[in-house]
Amino acid sequence: MWRKPRISTSNLLEKATAILLRRIPLTDTSFIVHWSTAEHGLVRTAARGARRPGSVYAGKLDLFYGAEITFARSRRGDLHALREIEVQDYRRGLQENYGRILCASYFARLLEMVAEPEAPMPELHDLLERAYGFLSENDASMRAVRHFEKEIAQHLGIYPGGKAPAIGAIRQLLHKEPEQRATLLRHLGEPNRLEPGSAE
Repeated sequence: MWRKPRISTSNLLEKATAILLRRIPLTDTSFIVHWSTAEHGLVRTAARGARRPGSVYAGKLDLFYGAEITFARSRRGDLHALREIEVQDYRRGLQENYGRILCASYFARLLEMVAEPEAPMPELHDLLERAYGFLSENDASMRAVRHFEKEIAQHLGIYPGGKAPAIGAIRQLLHKEPEQRATLLRHLGEPNRLEPGSAE
């Protein structure tokens, strides 16, 4: 009698160098965790039991942490199962003040809006790594914001060049911008007006 071949779950395990972008409650005991990875792009995993006291994930799933993760791919969708995590960089300097956290949140959301889910993105992941390294040692500034936006626009092939700010081209592409940008600019004392070269 023909038998359905067994599929080894070990073949479904993936490893990645990741940055934690977002964490959303899934159940009373679990989180959905959004990651940036160089190898697999934007990935979502379920961290089951992470909200329980004494969880193996305790202290390992905070925003912007850099980690080596192992996850089991779902056969039915894009929510995979987190299996292991080893934190490589707690980025404690980034957590030192509100401005740095705001800036890191904006960078994470902008990357999520321009990247394709589960498509390798080594350049964008490296950009985020460098940005978070900077924010771990320096306060947020408009110069840092504009530099990040310029790098994103150049990667997408939409940077207008010259003195035109990259956010204008990004707005044209997305027809919007992350809401975190307005909050960040208010914190930095900058207006969030349409800048030269931008359009909506």
